[in-house]
Amino acid sequence: MSLFALVQSMLDGLAVTLFLTAGGSLVAIVLAWLAGLARLSTLRAVRVAAAVYVEVFRGTSALVQLYWFFYALPLLGVHLSPLVTGVAVLGLNTGAYGAEVVRGAVVSIGRDQREAAVALNMTGLQQLWLVIMPQALLRMLPPAGNLLIELMKATALVSLITLSDLTFRGMILRAQTLDTVRVFGLLLLIYFGIGQALMWGVRALERRVAGRWHMGRAS
Repeated sequence: MSLFALVQSMLDGLAVTLFLTAGGSLVAIVLAWLAGLARLSTLRAVRVAAAVYVEVFRGTSALVQLYWFFYALPLLGVHLSPLVTGVAVLGLNTGAYGAEVVRGAVVSIGRDQREAAVALNMTGLQQLWLVIMPQALLRMLPPAGNLLIELMKATALVSLITLSDLTFRGMILRAQTLDTVRVFGLLLLIYFGIGQALMWGVRALERRVAGRWHMGRAS
């Protein structure tokens, strides 16, 4: 089989992997912000709920989580499609790590910044969104980019719940052609390409945020 034919045979699996990466990333970003800020809440119940979510999903295997959502939840009356399960688990797992990134970035902002905001008679919400978040976002982006790449690589796990992703298609092609070197080499290149695209995107966003922050300070 030619290299072009191998690539064509992997396109369906690539589409599934990209969808899982995009969907899981969206879920993870939302959960990371919500849980990260919730861990700093003045309400004890909110802090505890966020902490339980973070510790459970950080402290257990993503593979076991995937199995539990796909095989155990139906026994409790909750039925999710393999694609929805993949997006949900990847998002929940990565979001738990992302919550600590958000919390750490917010906490790292110097006390002098908060005191200056108070001196300007800003409300708590204004302090958060106008002073703290613009600075914290810049600190979040590098580790957030690493988490997105880890999420992308973790999409390979979904082949174990019947989804025909990129890795699954590669395994099928390898069994059909016995061309182990080219099939797995192509898989490595494709995953590397996706990872590089994610990294470039995060770095471009980082430069844009940094530029806006410096412009805001200059004005």
